[in-house]
Amino acid sequence: MPLNPTRNTPFPAGLLVVAICALIVGCASPKHRAPVEDRPMNGAAKPVAAPSGSPDSQPAPEVKPLPGAENAGKPGYYTVKPGDTLIRIALDNGQNWRDLAKWNGIDNANRIEVGQVLRVVTPSVDAASVSARPVTSAKVESRPLDGKPPATVASAPAATTAASAPSVTPPVAAGSEDEPPWGWPAAGAVAAGFDEVKNKGLVFSGKAGDPVLAAADGRVVYAGSGLRGYGNLVIIKHNTTYLTAYAHNQSLLVKEDQAVRKGQKIAEMGSSDADQVKLHFEVRKQGKPIDPAKLLPSR
Repeated sequence: MPLNPTRNTPFPAGLLVVAICALIVGCASPKHRAPVEDRPMNGAAKPVAAPSGSPDSQPAPEVKPLPGAENAGKPGYYTVKPGDTLIRIALDNGQNWRDLAKWNGIDNANRIEVGQVLRVVTPSVDAASVSARPVTSAKVESRPLDGKPPATVASAPAATTAASAPSVTPPVAAGSEDEPPWGWPAAGAVAAGFDEVKNKGLVFSGKAGDPVLAAADGRVVYAGSGLRGYGNLVIIKHNTTYLTAYAHNQSLLVKEDQAVRKGQKIAEMGSSDADQVKLHFEVRKQGKPIDPAKLLPSR
C-alpha cells in the first residue's frame, strides 16, 4: 500500500483512484474543449464566410434576361422550348423561317436559346408594306440543299430559277385569298389518314422516284432536311393562311423562295428519315395542321 508522504502512513487505494479521476476531469474543462462544428439539421456543413478580399467574396455576375423576355406570354410571341428549331417554330406558326429571323434580329438561324421569346406574327409597323408588296419583289437566294439554314439571313439579286420553274410569278389563288384551288400531291393511294395526335397529315404510298407535286400555287419557304422526323422536306407558302409540307423525299427539285405552280413536280418520293418509301403531306392553316382530305378534290 502506498504511503502518505506527510504522515508516512499508508494512503488508501480508493482515494488515489478518485484523485486521478479528478485530474482527468479537470483537463477536459471547457477552456480545453475541442472545437465543435455547427451543422444544420440536414447534415450539411454550415457555410463559412469567405475572408474579405478573397475571390469567393465577390458578388455573382449579373444574369441578363434573354432576348424578348419582356414579351413573354403576349399574343403573337412564342417562348422557345427545348428541342425547338427556327424552322419548326415557323411551320407551327404558318410563317417563313426567314421572316422570323428578320423580325427577331437573328443573325444565326441555327442558334436560338431556350427561354428566348420570338415574335411570330408580322410586326404591325410593317403590315401595310407587306400586304402591298407584289410577289415579284421577293428576292431569291440560291444555296445548296444541305438541309441547314444559312448562318445569316442574307438577300441576293433575283436569279433565274430551275428549268422546271415557271418564268412568271404565280397569280393569287382564284376564289379567295384564304382558299386556293387544291390538287393532289401524289398519284399513289392514301396509306394513312389524318390524326391530330399521331399523323398530322396524309401518307401516300409509292415507289422511290415517284413525282411529288405542289398542291397549289405558291412560293417555297423551305427546302432541306433540318427538321427532325421529316427527312428531305419542302414547305410551300400559298398565302397568308396556308402552308403545305412534303416530307421524306428522295431528292428535292426546288429551292427556297422559288415560285411554283399547282401540279409542278417539286421533289421525288423517297424514304429519308422514314422506314419505307412514302410521302407525308401536311396542310397547315395559320400554322395548325388540318385534314388535307377535306380540301383535296375528288379523283
